[in-house]
Amino acid sequence: MNSLAMIENWPVPTAAAAVVRADGTVAGTHGPTAHRFPLASVTKPLAAYAALVAYEEGAVELDEPAGPEGSTVRHLLAHTSGLAFDEHRVMAPPGNRRLYSNAGFEVLGAHIAEATDIPFPEYVRQAVLEPLGMTATTLDGSPAKDGVSTVDDLARFAAEVQAPRLLDPRTVLAAQTVVHPGLKGVLPGYGHQNPNDWGLGFEIRDSKSPHWTGASSSPATFGHFGQSGTFLWVDPVAGAACVALTDRAFGPWAAEVWPAFTDAVLAELKA
Repeated sequence: MNSLAMIENWPVPTAAAAVVRADGTVAGTHGPTAHRFPLASVTKPLAAYAALVAYEEGAVELDEPAGPEGSTVRHLLAHTSGLAFDEHRVMAPPGNRRLYSNAGFEVLGAHIAEATDIPFPEYVRQAVLEPLGMTATTLDGSPAKDGVSTVDDLARFAAEVQAPRLLDPRTVLAAQTVVHPGLKGVLPGYGHQNPNDWGLGFEIRDSKSPHWTGASSSPATFGHFGQSGTFLWVDPVAGAACVALTDRAFGPWAAEVWPAFTDAVLAELKA
């Protein structure tokens, strides 16, 4: 795909990207796709997928208590537990506000580790990484932000999310459906959004503006971006997903080049 070559003009030391169609085929790649990049918050979809495996295995229930009083596994996945961004401090009642929370994902990981008697990084490896052949991906530390992976591996994950083998497709559909519709909140790097829609571990584009995806991205687009200059989106209307990893921290450069890049990818997919 010619559009992927746009990453060569990004102001970053290293970048790689891939597009994966809904049938799992790779439509194109560019850059060092085997290079390992810190994922930052693109770790969260991997952690969420492992949590959903734990749910399907019966180790946890989505509506069982977890985190602050009144909070559940579902609240933690959807950033509505009320926990602060990076502190284990309650800022709001559960279900009341969309408070994006690394702490919430850390509580989630600890909860699943206790339920399964398996350290959460190892659970992610057994539940998601190993079955998908993501041999270059590791999660050592926080389930919110400490993943390291490659474009090649995340392309495998993008294929899985679009045509699930590890989970029931209905579970993945629930993950990309808004949980607690209508809640306001801050999208890190992009300010207040009303509504700030989120599914189970995946951010949902809907009508957010400004946003890190493209102007032509469908409202159904879901995914995540990371402060390490990384993103993964899935656009069900386009029938494709895109992964881009860099080694420059997110900033104004990314807010400028990512949407145009996504629009170019979507236009080439339509052509």
